[in-house]
Amino acid sequence: MKAVWLKEIKDNLRDRRVVLSTLVFGPLFGPVLLVVMLGFAERQTSERLETTLELPVVGAEHAPNLIGYLERQGVVIQPAPDDPEAAIKNETEEVIVRIPESFGQSWTAGHSASVEVLADQSRRYTGTTVRRVRGHLSAYNRTIAQLRLQMRGVDPELTRPINVVTVDLATPEARGGMVLSFLPYFILIMVFVGSMHMATDTTAGERERKSLEPLLINPLPRWQIMAGKLAATTTFGLLTLILGLVAFVVAMGFLPLDNMNMTLNLDFKVAAWVFVMTAPAALFAAALLIILASFAKSYREAQSYMGMVVLVPMLPSLYILINPTKAEQWMTLVPLLSQNVLILELVRGEPINGLWVALCVLSTTLAAGVLAVVAGGLYSRPKLIFTSD
Repeated sequence: MKAVWLKEIKDNLRDRRVVLSTLVFGPLFGPVLLVVMLGFAERQTSERLETTLELPVVGAEHAPNLIGYLERQGVVIQPAPDDPEAAIKNETEEVIVRIPESFGQSWTAGHSASVEVLADQSRRYTGTTVRRVRGHLSAYNRTIAQLRLQMRGVDPELTRPINVVTVDLATPEARGGMVLSFLPYFILIMVFVGSMHMATDTTAGERERKSLEPLLINPLPRWQIMAGKLAATTTFGLLTLILGLVAFVVAMGFLPLDNMNMTLNLDFKVAAWVFVMTAPAALFAAALLIILASFAKSYREAQSYMGMVVLVPMLPSLYILINPTKAEQWMTLVPLLSQNVLILELVRGEPINGLWVALCVLSTTLAAGVLAVVAGGLYSRPKLIFTSD
């Protein structure tokens, strides 16, 4: 087993393309994407909030007081286009306010006066501008409502029999955990990608090159040969995991966390706990990939199978996204789902539950052991050698 393990490790390390794709691009993809996405999103949001709001208004002459209030808030009133709906659809304007002619009459009579906010909310980039416009209109609405009540001798507090105050108990770490909600998927996908080439090359690749047959005719149990290949595949998965976690921790230092009002709880201590919980997933991924590769008759066919395997670590993340329930103990008994749940608890700054971590490691290791036994049985099949069968 040791000889096969060393042989496979050396062979793959000699291939520069494998080293670059598995041990460089794979671990760096997630952290770089995280930094670029969050940094870009924060910069775009800040720029939109700090820039002067230029607001086209249709019928501004019908509500001079409202226009004056908006201008005092720093809003620059712009003349509206001839066809407001077309301007929104053509993306010439993001938001347009339309004040109907009946506004003044309803205002004088003390009735509710309508103001239309035209926007295409299916375009996500308009969200910040729409919220700013609605915020100004809502503030003006509250101010006028209070003045009307006071003019009639009515205390404005009578309209608020219950004053609902929302107290946000979320810690900066918990808010950072929301940003890192996709971290478990990135970590698990790194493990699978790191094991993918080794599993494909040492099984389907060797069979296609006809180097598997002389290896299997040696007078020793075939499961030992499979165990050596499994150990080599797991080693590459663990290396990818270690490099990826280090890259994620380093990447956190490049994010503008002060402007985002949050703390990302991902240091080397947390990364060490994540490694302990995710290490069995490397064995799980290696065994699963070797099983699939053993059914492929060629390297290209094995690669087609590997593309579908990428969906496996995605399923637990989709489950949590669709069903965002609180973490429960039964989840730690489900491989891959347990890693998703516990990693999210860690990055939220929640205390570590030793029992849950033990159940997570044990359940994933047992599942990986079952898959390894299945892989060992497949290596005992005569069909494994012959590419034509």
